[in-house]
Amino acid sequence: MHEPRIIENGAIGPVDGLKVPRFAGHTTFARLPRLEDVNDYDVAVVGVPFDSGVTYRPGARFGPSHIRQGSRLLRPYNPALDVKPFAGIQVVDAGDIAANPFDIAEAMAQIEAGVGELSAGGKPVVILGGDHTIALPALRALHTQHGPIALVHFDAHLDTWDTYFNAPYTHGTPFRRAWEEGLLHAGHTMHVGIRGSLYSERDLREDADMGFSIVHARDMDRLGADRVIEMIRERVGDAPVYISIDIDVLDPGFAPGTGTPEAGGLTSRELLAMVRGFDGAHVIGGDIVEVSPPYDHAEITAIVAANLAYEYCSLFARAAR
Repeated sequence: MHEPRIIENGAIGPVDGLKVPRFAGHTTFARLPRLEDVNDYDVAVVGVPFDSGVTYRPGARFGPSHIRQGSRLLRPYNPALDVKPFAGIQVVDAGDIAANPFDIAEAMAQIEAGVGELSAGGKPVVILGGDHTIALPALRALHTQHGPIALVHFDAHLDTWDTYFNAPYTHGTPFRRAWEEGLLHAGHTMHVGIRGSLYSERDLREDADMGFSIVHARDMDRLGADRVIEMIRERVGDAPVYISIDIDVLDPGFAPGTGTPEAGGLTSRELLAMVRGFDGAHVIGGDIVEVSPPYDHAEITAIVAANLAYEYCSLFARAAR
């Protein structure tokens, strides 16, 4: 069935929410056109329904569809960044990258190929996970085009562990592997929101040896979001930057639907502000991972994840403008 869309500055946008109620119509992200519905695109939103790398509660394989459901509430104008993220640039929902749920190595190869195809020519990608394992193949694909990447990682956990039950590829290891493979820009990597118990103080020492700096969640009240934004921008400089958001960086009160929740996290307002703080930086892509619908009461987690993806699109629209 044909549904009226917002078309502005040559871009085919979402289904018009003033003509079709937001609880009806297309089930794509923000009710945007699909990749096959347009001749070309500037930004691709893509799902990666993979959670074979989790170490506690599963369910993130259902994250992409859940985030899309939460995105039905989004509207065309972002007043915080004074931009219409779907006008002037063509944003599409590229569907899902099919990844083998029984073979992590093969799955990562499939994800790397899919992200590489969508980002060809330097096009930014917004990746809806999936567990955090998927960040490694995404970084591999983007490194091929951009070289060493500045990484800003919002998470309760370091994700620089070596192995878990002798497995080298899990959602707790992607950034150690990325460092070992030379994908990251030395001295331009950062964790924000780290908290909770660790296996040993060695976890922090090894992370520092890999060149990461840390803003702990316990420091947020003292520093404030504006100062953390300044620290992030100083850290990444002009390097191509990838933003990786594990939704458990938020306190479970703001994001209950996740696999490894930790008490004492960020608020959704703080996290949204910090993502907006990348305005003007050379952002080449970003992900939102670890959304697990079975634990998400009233779509609380889906709604904040959808808004984070919306902020990514807004950054790309402002950069194009």
